[in-house]
Amino acid sequence: MFSWDFTRSVTGMRLLADFAGEHDLPLSDVLAGTRVTQAQLSDPAAIVTASQELRMTQNLVEKLGHIPALGIHVGKRYHFTAYGPLGFAIVSSRTGRDAMNVAMRYFHLTFAYTRFVVEDTEEHIRTTIHDDEVPQSVRRFIIERDSAALITALRDIFGLESMLELLSFNYEPPDCGSCYEDFFGLKPTYNANQNVALLNKERMEQRLPQANDLALEVAEKQCEVILNQRVARSGLAVQIRSHLALRAADMPAMDAVASRFCMTTRTLRRRLETEHTSFAQLRNEVRRMLADEYLLNLDLPVEQVANKLGYAESTSFINAFKNWYGVTPHAYRLRKACNRPANIDLKNEG
Repeated sequence: MFSWDFTRSVTGMRLLADFAGEHDLPLSDVLAGTRVTQAQLSDPAAIVTASQELRMTQNLVEKLGHIPALGIHVGKRYHFTAYGPLGFAIVSSRTGRDAMNVAMRYFHLTFAYTRFVVEDTEEHIRTTIHDDEVPQSVRRFIIERDSAALITALRDIFGLESMLELLSFNYEPPDCGSCYEDFFGLKPTYNANQNVALLNKERMEQRLPQANDLALEVAEKQCEVILNQRVARSGLAVQIRSHLALRAADMPAMDAVASRFCMTTRTLRRRLETEHTSFAQLRNEVRRMLADEYLLNLDLPVEQVANKLGYAESTSFINAFKNWYGVTPHAYRLRKACNRPANIDLKNEG
């Protein structure tokens, strides 16, 4: 069973509480069983677990589930400001596609319970919303909310211009189909195999008027700090990460690491899931961390960096790097160099 013990901002619970209050639902009812106090809801620095927010969600659905398209009504409240530094990183990105990359990079800082997988096709950005880990009792609500939150964020970036060209859901048509059409701006397909949103690729790749590289860099640094604080590696994950960092040039496979720690691959995967991470995620974290060090601090050639990170070819490293940051290693290094403050010789001043 999937663990929801990872932490997140209390903002998501505050949004649920505000919605409940507007529908005359006592706060005590929606907080029942969460062990979260009213004082915590009013503290912007408060941290809760995803399981606590999930319990609150279940309470809300139980009490207000009669409202048509309940998840959409809640999801359209998730404007970019709700995500803190991640929201500002998203709106500061160069393009909508870059904004998606940023969101995926720091997905643990969102309030989603579904898993987003973003892929490029010839004409579209395909976003698949996986719901297999969401409890059945709140699954439709969560799908509605997470998909509505995605569209709300896109509208914050692009204004009223619609990027959405097709939307499908894996459940039966809702009683209030017009609620879906009014919000999403099109008629979704129902009883589909997957929950999928197709976004216009050409428009998603256009430069955004509010793009700001320096603001993006500052916001991403804040995201890194928050993420490290919330999901600080402990137990097995920190051991695996250290093990991989020491062997990056000859990056070991998952089965070799499992054997080194005296367990099967299946056990290793399950243990890492309980710490809300995966072998692939830890490996990418190590490679990204070392890539920054080699490119920016040691100023190594791209080919040498690729070799030190265990890539057989520099092309493979460049492709992986573009998936992480949306730019090539060379462009990344130039951007960082341009944003560094100039050195000032104080002896010659005045």
